[in-house]
Amino acid sequence: MIRKIIHIDMDAFFAAVEQRDNPKLRGLPVIVGGNPKSRGVVATCSYEARKYGIHSAMASSRAYNLCPKAIFVRPRMEAYKAVSVQIRDIFQNYSDFVEPLSLDEAFLDVTMNKMQLKSATDTAIEIKNKILSETGLTASAGVSYNKFIAKVASDMQKPDGLTVVPPKAGERFIETLPINKFFGVGKVTEKKMLRLGIKTGADLKLKTKEFLIREFGKAGAYYFDVARGIDDRHVNPNRIRKSIGRETTLQTDISDKNTIMEILSKIAEQVSSILKRNHKKGVTVTLKIRYSDFKTVTRSRSLAERTDDSGTIMKHVKELLETTDADSKKVRLLGITLSNFSRETPVIMTQLKFPFY
Repeated sequence: MIRKIIHIDMDAFFAAVEQRDNPKLRGLPVIVGGNPKSRGVVATCSYEARKYGIHSAMASSRAYNLCPKAIFVRPRMEAYKAVSVQIRDIFQNYSDFVEPLSLDEAFLDVTMNKMQLKSATDTAIEIKNKILSETGLTASAGVSYNKFIAKVASDMQKPDGLTVVPPKAGERFIETLPINKFFGVGKVTEKKMLRLGIKTGADLKLKTKEFLIREFGKAGAYYFDVARGIDDRHVNPNRIRKSIGRETTLQTDISDKNTIMEILSKIAEQVSSILKRNHKKGVTVTLKIRYSDFKTVTRSRSLAERTDDSGTIMKHVKELLETTDADSKKVRLLGITLSNFSRETPVIMTQLKFPFY
């Protein structure tokens, strides 16, 4: 079975919307996120700001030090959501199989696209042009025969890029890929792979499945397959939300347990409210802590029954907190997440064989 998968990723989405809506910001280093004096973080930044080494999730104070002339803009989520709706409406014109990953990116299966375009490449070009004409924003696209390669390809020629990887070129494309470009390989996993001598896709391909599973658990089987260009995951238009959580960056670093518990109680109430609003109950509670040295740790626990109750959540968060260094190290960020909801039956789609273009 040869599928035609497109991954569309908007370019510096939040910052691009700000520059579109305020012409005075165009061509300038724009940072969307918290004020550098309020211990905020960078949500995203324009390509002009990225030239200074600024990136998302960086502390705003650090971003300011790298580029004092940067313009900080508070996020306008309603504006970004409105544009996201526009973009998804465009997607629906081409395929019923659209899987949003966030406000600014999505997978599309266009094997049987609604516009009757035979070429996935032409479809991606047309979608990119539609997005530009209707929103004034650019997007980058990756086109391939599976989700993994399409996702990686969309990041290869940003901004306003298009990278096409046909089936015959898939394995070679992956072999030359640096391991930090693999979708699903985070910084911790990257460091471990480098220690094991795995620097590229070609190095990863040399490892046996048994070795990878021993070193990386269940993810090892995934790494074994994608190193060979294998990814059988379907584009799921009914993707189920897997977790609900909230976190906050503190104005000042703290180590007082009582204060930490007060903040966590407020976060638990917020999470509980969202769970109830979405008619969800989670069975896994996760506590997230980032210390003043920026080291981040998580502690999780699975409950006997699913819950959306803030009191129940806090009972377990309190116990998880005892397993951290929050009493001896200062804390700068706190968060709580509930996951493992009641599962619904996923939609499985079947596909016909079509030539890949």
